[in-house]
Amino acid sequence: MFQPYNTDFNSLQNRVAELVAKNQRFDRQLVLRQILSFIDLTTLNGDDTTARVENLCRQAIEFQSVEKGIAPVAAVCVYPVFAEQVHQLLLNSGIMTACVAGAFPSGLSPLGLRIDEVSYAVQMGADEIDMVISRGKLIEGDTSSVFDEIEAIKTACDQAHLKVILETGELKSVELIRLACEIAIQAGADFLKTSTGKISPAATPEAFLIMLDTIKEYYQKTGKKIGIKAAGGISTPEEAIVYYCLVKEVLGEEWLTKGLFRIGASRLATHVYNEL
Repeated sequence: MFQPYNTDFNSLQNRVAELVAKNQRFDRQLVLRQILSFIDLTTLNGDDTTARVENLCRQAIEFQSVEKGIAPVAAVCVYPVFAEQVHQLLLNSGIMTACVAGAFPSGLSPLGLRIDEVSYAVQMGADEIDMVISRGKLIEGDTSSVFDEIEAIKTACDQAHLKVILETGELKSVELIRLACEIAIQAGADFLKTSTGKISPAATPEAFLIMLDTIKEYYQKTGKKIGIKAAGGISTPEEAIVYYCLVKEVLGEEWLTKGLFRIGASRLATHVYNEL
């Protein structure tokens, strides 16, 4: 289905610079308002507490300001043990409950256990699931296992949307990142996501551009829109604007909605809100 993808990281870096340069003049306030509405406000720490999660949900709700024209963030993203709490706190807010599930961040538990964790998160109120692929399987060429795990977890999601984390920082070639994108899309991903935020490098504009190109090609052939999420290390408005510009230039303004573009972050939302 997909065409050969002939490029390298140097060429991608040059394209990123060119695409961002096209957007030197824009309404910064308008763009930041949009960016805030695309954020999955996230806490994924080993010492997370119910109090911390409650504060995050309160913060997510308080960001919204009808008077200032500021929409709420897109989602609050947590571990599955907090799914029910987040779901209850966000009722009628318009903000989704998102959970990382499926042995995040390694993906190295037996598939049956990962499926059970996804099912649990959905039962507890998760609207969206962020899963991570088995990078080792992909690297050693076992593409069928990667496809099967995504497909099985997609089934376990039921009505919840599935974001598939590629962990591009561990995929050391353009070819591997492209292959991961293709497998995820064909296996049923609703979104492609760059990273867990637990390794370095996390999100990079070059890997993001590969993902955008693959989504565009798939859309041109099928008419189906796949969403995209940048996550990991994006903490300043300037960094977020780079990803915004790339989405706008490659996929077009129709992708600039929370239904198709997300940014996973913990600090970014506060920085954007304070500037607004």
